[in-house]
Amino acid sequence: MKLKLVAAGVLLAFGLGAQAAPLIIKYSHVVADVTPKGQAALKFKELAEKKLPGKVEIQVFPNSQLFGDGKEMEALLLGDVQILAPSLAKFGKYTKQIQIFDLPFLFDDIHAVDRFQASKEGQGLLNSMEKKGIKGFGFLHNGMKQLSANKPLGYPTDAKGLKFRIQASDVLEAQFKAVGGNPQKLAFAEVYQALQTGVVDGTENPWSNIYSKKFHEVQKYIMDSNHGVVDYMVIGNAKWWAGLPPDIQKGLSEAMLESIKFGNKVAFEEDQAFRQKVIDENKAKVLPMSKEQTAAWRAATQPVWKKFEAEIGKDLIDAALKANK
Repeated sequence: MKLKLVAAGVLLAFGLGAQAAPLIIKYSHVVADVTPKGQAALKFKELAEKKLPGKVEIQVFPNSQLFGDGKEMEALLLGDVQILAPSLAKFGKYTKQIQIFDLPFLFDDIHAVDRFQASKEGQGLLNSMEKKGIKGFGFLHNGMKQLSANKPLGYPTDAKGLKFRIQASDVLEAQFKAVGGNPQKLAFAEVYQALQTGVVDGTENPWSNIYSKKFHEVQKYIMDSNHGVVDYMVIGNAKWWAGLPPDIQKGLSEAMLESIKFGNKVAFEEDQAFRQKVIDENKAKVLPMSKEQTAAWRAATQPVWKKFEAEIGKDLIDAALKANK
């Protein structure tokens, strides 16, 4: 009898211990810890484990340690990883609505992007892929894109005949064709040499890319155009998320929102710092874009909005314009 009681006690203790084991959550991304995205991921770990002590353990895998760019979405859908923060360009096969962020000269600045993403329509994008297994948590900024070339691009006519490097995007292809440019799809790793050798004449990038990849050394002019946005979406496996207890969901949601807010503050500060570094090095001339010039670019590229309106949705485009105030 005594042995049975001891055995029962051991089993009970074992059961309680197993129950108390924290939930392991893997957060994988493809950049370094020091980037805004990397810092946001680490902040999420810190906040989530603080809000849910002993209940969750967040394992952050930066620099493609767990899954690279090409495999991470598949890994999420298979349940091999729970949280990712891919570039918005990765979502084209899951929803065409996300192309709104590629539309040229739609948003006045990053603050307008923030207002749109916080709106009912912007938040709706986070839930637009749940039937395909993807739960959106929020948007993380990289920065607004700036046009660059070896001649000033004050007006759309200045782009005529120039070859521009673009990411693989139908919207970006249409953007440069609308102003008479020749878009060329090139891998990001090839851009510096392509600019240096004249394979392409210009490109578009946020300030962090321009400075860190030294594009300002092989371009004579960079416009303060803020004509598009490069962002990420923090996402989770929808089935995994739906199966979490309400208290875990609440704690993780709070931690995620706070970490995204933190990451976006870092991204904005770094964006401004990189812009200043480009100006200080004085290898490329940074030119302002006046309201008149911006209006001319917007008018010239507005047919692109119309071209993709059916795929994206007029309601989304209207909500984005409203966010400009």
